[in-house]
Amino acid sequence: MSGQRRPRRRTRLLAVLLVLAALQLGSLAAPAYACACGALVPGPSRQVTVGREESVLRWDGTREQIVMRLTVAGDADRAAWIMPVPHRATVTLADPALFDQLHTLTAPAHRTRHHFWPADGDWPLTTGGATSPVPPGVGAQPPGVGVVARQRLGPFDVAQLTATDPGALDGWLRGNGFALPARLGSALAPYVAERWQYVAVRLAPETANTTLHGALDPLRLAFASDRPVYPMRLSRLAATPQSLGLYVLAAHRMEPRTAIGGERPRVVYAGRLSRPTGDLRELAAGTPYLTAIGQEFPYPSRISGDHVLRRAAADTPFQQVVYTDRLSTLAGVPAWLLTVGGTLLLAVTGVSLAAVRRSRRPVPPPPPTQPPSLAQPPQPPAPIG
Repeated sequence: MSGQRRPRRRTRLLAVLLVLAALQLGSLAAPAYACACGALVPGPSRQVTVGREESVLRWDGTREQIVMRLTVAGDADRAAWIMPVPHRATVTLADPALFDQLHTLTAPAHRTRHHFWPADGDWPLTTGGATSPVPPGVGAQPPGVGVVARQRLGPFDVAQLTATDPGALDGWLRGNGFALPARLGSALAPYVAERWQYVAVRLAPETANTTLHGALDPLRLAFASDRPVYPMRLSRLAATPQSLGLYVLAAHRMEPRTAIGGERPRVVYAGRLSRPTGDLRELAAGTPYLTAIGQEFPYPSRISGDHVLRRAAADTPFQQVVYTDRLSTLAGVPAWLLTVGGTLLLAVTGVSLAAVRRSRRPVPPPPPTQPPSLAQPPQPPAPIG
């Protein structure tokens, strides 16, 4: 009996290991990626990565606009993500040139500074290297889900939804081709409780057999809001570290209220716009102050909520400065070498002159010696024996 049980146990153990391996391979075949705005996932057996995400948040005190652009890579021919918004939104395409303007405006200033002593890379310290300063038809609608609108914008299939039940919302998304992560229902629960609405976006190229690659057309979302808020809670679903780059247009310099579980937010640019053009001119009308904010989230599971922005204490302008260090030279010769060489030359010259002066001094004659006396000193008397 014992001899028959052992093969059975081994067979069961092998079956369990095979099931676990199949589950692991299945999870690797279609991984879920979260961007700072929501959850992005590819189709079955496909992969997609967000190499860069850029967003512009514009708030005039009563209404908010968010312009988003994703740069993706992978072999997926379709993907989907969802963006929670506090009120009903209008969705349109935006001009990609908007981000080119923002890149130019917020680029670091380049300045040159000189150093006297040789640094790494300068002769004779030549061991080191140079360093560089970092968005068809409507399917069945289950109870608890309302379809406000459905539209096609370029490569995007956009559905605007309301929901009173996170499970019903998750079911509608899956039933209409928006395959999103299994944990999405629980992640959406706080938004459902606060009666937010949702913009579900499915990315599908207009040309068949074309993969999603490169910078996608930017999407513009506009909705009423009594406070500037950038949804971040769904990024808790991410399995890899997340990076946020956010341009904020408002009447004054803005800042996040808290770090919401990430590293400390950093301002990389702040300043009042003088002569914006194109889409940026439209966005900046009434909101002329631009604040660029960067933040890292090494552990996305720690994200505790959405970014709520507030006015900074002062409208102090700020721009990053990238310095190029150069060795001070004179006529092509390092200044330190001229200084040190000149100092050594002066020292050697001084020592040499001192030695010459010493050699030219007259030698004093020796003191005269007294000749011995001819007279013999008196002898003491001999003792008397």
